[in-house]
Amino acid sequence: MRDEDFGYFISVMGEATSHRQAPDSHLAKYRGVLPDVLLGYWQQEGWCGYANGLFWTVDPDDYKHLLDMWLADTVFPQIDNYHVIARSAFRTLYAWGEKYNQKIVVSCPTGSFVALMSKLKAPSNNPDLAIQTFFAMSDKERFDLEDGQGEFLFERALAKLGPLDESELYGFEPALFVGGTASLEHLVKCNLDVHLTVLSRMRS
Repeated sequence: MRDEDFGYFISVMGEATSHRQAPDSHLAKYRGVLPDVLLGYWQQEGWCGYANGLFWTVDPDDYKHLLDMWLADTVFPQIDNYHVIARSAFRTLYAWGEKYNQKIVVSCPTGSFVALMSKLKAPSNNPDLAIQTFFAMSDKERFDLEDGQGEFLFERALAKLGPLDESELYGFEPALFVGGTASLEHLVKCNLDVHLTVLSRMRS
């Protein structure tokens, strides 16, 4: 049975539009590494895409090599060991620290990181509540991206480029942090692994 926080997440995002079951081996692997409530979501819901691929819960193993590339030469690996637990359609990764249970956001479109640096070394008093809060505070605009005129892009990208599967994302060509424009005309559907690898190399 869903808890109140995940139930609210579903009321906002809708039921999953894509689903992959999380194997018992992964639940065992991450027991004691990531919060129990997150593993409960994996067990009950699986790894899923929501709102036609706007937001995804993911297998951290699929993203480890990508996260390592993006965090290289930053302070974050010295603070904690992070695991990607979710991502957006527009290349934003949400990573969770196993030691302190604090979140960092890797904004691949802009080549930037979002984190409360003062709290990254402060252990969460209630990791389960922190995960529940992350889902309960979700809304579609939070995971969407605005164009240069302040208009949200996802629904227009979905209509133009078609839905995403779990190996795909919407990316800008050229990339925003090398002078690209945040517009529908510059959005393309990309292979997630290839695109994030190329972007990581471009910013190094």
